[in-house]
Amino acid sequence: QVQLVESGGGLVQAGDSLRLSCAASGGTFSRYAMAWFRQAPGNEREFVAAISWSGRNAYYADSVKGRVTISRDNAKNTVYLQMNSLKPEDTAVYYCAARSVNADAVWTKTMYYNYWGQGTQVTVSS
Repeated sequence: QVQLVESGGGLVQAGDSLRLSCAASGGTFSRYAMAWFRQAPGNEREFVAAISWSGRNAYYADSVKGRVTISRDNAKNTVYLQMNSLKPEDTAVYYCAARSVNADAVWTKTMYYNYWGQGTQVTVSS
């Protein structure tokens, strides 16, 4: 029902910053919990950050904590992932995910999300 389109990826050097965006359409954005996942070639899809429907609650993977901020603008139907101090280990395809929820909570596993974007490539050179 909801369509997600990521943007903002690119090729950067270690230590640089990127801001990813995920634009949603076709659903009631304020009723969805949102998250970012990433997947490198040969690896499993990995949780990065999640945000509740109101934006009041957020949760981050230990690997990115302190370097990443997830936020959302429900008026613009958009969720963001601000990434600072990027490392080569951050290289992956980054996916936006959504799930319809009844509580202002966060979920960190792929199995809980029903809608996914096409992904945007982030490459961090050494």
